[in-house]
Amino acid sequence: MIVNSNFKVSLDRVEEDIAVLLVRDDESIKIDIPLPLLPSGCKEGDILDINIERDEKETEDAKKRVSSLIEKLKNK
Repeated sequence: MIVNSNFKVSLDRVEEDIAVLLVRDDESIKIDIPLPLLPSGCKEGDILDINIERDEKETEDAKKRVSSLIEKLKNK
């Protein structure tokens, strides 16, 4: 199951290689993100859609891999 959250941000400014994004519904919330992670051509003032997904299956798979590695280390 994938649980997600969608919201809009505005590209407020770029500081060195960091894009400073402001959440449109509450501009007191600031998100700093490396500039290369944004779509090419983005510029100050652009409105962007953000979609954050939690992938439960991938999370569970990662937990199983870590548990397996820990067990292997314990058994050495």
